Amino acid sequence: MERETSEASAVSLREQIEREIRECGPIPFSRYMEICLYDPAQGYYSANAEQFGKAGDFYTSSDIHAVFGRLLARQFDEMWRALDQPAQIEIVELGPGRGFFARDVLDWSKKKFPDFFAALTYTLQESSPVLREKLRDTVSEHIAAGKAKVLAEVPHEVRVKVQARDPAKLRTKVPEERPSLAQRFSAGTPQEMIQVPEGRPVGLCRTLAPDVPLIVFANEFFDALPVEILSTDGKLHIGFENQRLSEIWLPPLAEELEFLDRYGVHPESGERIEVPKLAQKWIGQIANAIQRGLLVIVDYGYTCNQQLAGRHRGTLMAYRHHSVSPDPYLAPGEQDLTAHVNFTALAAACEQPGMRCENLLTQSQFLMGVGEKNQFNDAFEDCRLPQERAKVALQLKHLITPEGMGENFQVLMASQKLDPKRIATLSGMTFGSSSRFAVLGSQ
Repeated sequence: MERETSEASAVSLREQIEREIRECGPIPFSRYMEICLYDPAQGYYSANAEQFGKAGDFYTSSDIHAVFGRLLARQFDEMWRALDQPAQIEIVELGPGRGFFARDVLDWSKKKFPDFFAALTYTLQESSPVLREKLRDTVSEHIAAGKAKVLAEVPHEVRVKVQARDPAKLRTKVPEERPSLAQRFSAGTPQEMIQVPEGRPVGLCRTLAPDVPLIVFANEFFDALPVEILSTDGKLHIGFENQRLSEIWLPPLAEELEFLDRYGVHPESGERIEVPKLAQKWIGQIANAIQRGLLVIVDYGYTCNQQLAGRHRGTLMAYRHHSVSPDPYLAPGEQDLTAHVNFTALAAACEQPGMRCENLLTQSQFLMGVGEKNQFNDAFEDCRLPQERAKVALQLKHLITPEGMGENFQVLMASQKLDPKRIATLSGMTFGSSSRFAVLGSQ
């Protein structure tokens, strides 16, 4: 693997893409996006850790202030209590970036929720070697204490077994294309986790046994998974003509059209619509792995009804230095590629193995619910001067208000084997109940 990575580093990412096209023919857009973001040597998320924060291309809620992690620590403590305060509980964070959120959750839990902290094991699942090293540094104190662990792929001894309800669906063949990350994910024996040498690990990493209650937290994880793109001309593939990358449209697969029938809209003339096949496989694995516990997804996205109303039709974006890039084919590996999340499809996949999904909340509603009980003292406790309180207030405003991230991000919560009445008492579910909207069915 080291030799392959070293050889790949000798040429640019664009040259790697061009070589693959010459050898294999046009590649689906999802494969192009996978290489750009997750190539082990030069992918956007693999090459360095500087793309986060103000100096990078984007920032997440945890980059703004520790209050995001502190508020979630308070919510996680409530979830632990709703699960009857088990002696052990595990949090698995998907795509934890530089680990600031995990550190904030662990630090605040240790300080404010000692009983919950004593039961907690925090697993950070990250595919990028560079970010894994950064994570180990960020949460080094908690790793040394045995409270946190950084994992890259599923260890054999704690491999999560998934009982397939319909093995045929998990063995979907794609005859027209070379084996992609999504195909390698879905092929093979239904009861074993598939591992691939490139891109994100496929399936959930766990430190503790599968029967230990589990909370899975995914903040801006699903928007970064590769997607297919369909138009009235077909399914987007990337070719190489006249010494440059070119777009080629080939017939879509039946399963991609079926996805749009169920969870989205078919493109009209001039439109491009995403089909998040890999996200559906991820959420299916996650939902099957949670024997008892909860899933919390924070991301920007839409419901099927919103798409039917004409919104969120074509959401693929490229970002560089906090600005929209006009060309997704410009500088492969040097800009972020992202697509909005289809919450209706994610919720439907959660409900297949018996999880219960709550109505979708905005990040503003969720954080206001958690924070209003103690008037956001989690944010202001460390402030000693009026200037410090004013600075924190501005940061909190950015997390909550419509002008910031509050209305752009949604929160989807799902639970397994947990009394709905207990879910209703979680503070994050108590604010703005009248303005929530259904993620499944009519709104």
